[in-house]
Amino acid sequence: MIIEPGRLSSKRVYDGKVISVDLDSVRFPNGETGELEMVRHPGASAVVPFLDPIESDDPRVVLIRQYRYAAEGFVFEIPAGRLDRSESPETCAHRELREETGYSAGELIHLTTFYTTPGFTDERIHVFAATGLDAGEAQKESDEILDLAVMPLSQAVEMAQDGRLIDGKSMVGLLFARFFLKKR
Repeated sequence: MIIEPGRLSSKRVYDGKVISVDLDSVRFPNGETGELEMVRHPGASAVVPFLDPIESDDPRVVLIRQYRYAAEGFVFEIPAGRLDRSESPETCAHRELREETGYSAGELIHLTTFYTTPGFTDERIHVFAATGLDAGEAQKESDEILDLAVMPLSQAVEMAQDGRLIDGKSMVGLLFARFFLKKR
């Protein structure tokens, strides 16, 4: 007898600006049932912006140093943001890059898509490399307290390795960017 896992019912217990929380009744693959609290998130895009041609020995990348309340201070990150309703990951990546850094990308290269924390949320982040950057004016939102940090990719990866860069999406993005460059 094959048991099909899945949601049996769902009750919205919180509906916020960024997330919603559902209490789901589910059937597990072993046939058992249970309740799970699930954080619903529309997803996001993140960008590793390359200032130099990716054919360079150690191309420079643009990071942001942003105040994060949950982290109780400033955190180095790659530009990223939440998908708007019906927005494609590529459109979101272009928008967030421009809003947070002022740069526009000539080309986006999809690096990976991953679940942030599949134990309790359905959030997925789409990670891109951005090349052919043109400088412009940033259009930060009122709660975005940030400045730019330009450095070689190797230095950004080193920061992830030694604990100066602690943001998960940024670690994933920088490592995938490094792997992507090595494959070229």
